[in-house]
Amino acid sequence: MSREPPEVEYAYSGARPPVRRTIGDMLWSDPENEPPEELRDMQEMLRRLGILVALAMVLAMILLGVM
Repeated sequence: MSREPPEVEYAYSGARPPVRRTIGDMLWSDPENEPPEELRDMQEMLRRLGILVALAMVLAMILLGVM
């Protein structure tokens, strides 16, 4: 008397995960994981601008506090 396992209705209730298809042994080159030169320059400029604005705010608070 062979019993088959009960059929699972929902995926989260114990069903096997779907079979994943793979590319196999195919090789490809991954893209570089760094932003383009223009974007890096812009990020550096914005970083400097943020520091400058923060220092200007501190200076403004000091000047307003003195007066």
